[in-house]
Amino acid sequence: MIVNTPKKRKKFEDLMGSRARVKILKTLAINEELSITQIINKTKLNYSCASKHLNYLKMIDLIQEKKFGRIKIFRYKLENLKARSLRKFIEIWEGNC
Repeated sequence: MIVNTPKKRKKFEDLMGSRARVKILKTLAINEELSITQIINKTKLNYSCASKHLNYLKMIDLIQEKKFGRIKIFRYKLENLKARSLRKFIEIWEGNC
């Protein structure tokens, strides 16, 4: 007998549970598109930490990665309703509305 286990959904607490992840999200929401070097400079995170959180954000479909040779550009995925909603929340919270 085959038992289908439900796919584990990523929860909001998981997303917002990391200060580094929130910094990256906020930075990309404001700037929309940045290289990993620019993200590191703006967030003051080290490469391995930034890379780990960027991979998580890609996995949950809030950001997108584009590669141009060795250069990686990360883009805030405004096509995603959750990403758009989160961006609006950040704008309201930061007072940009």
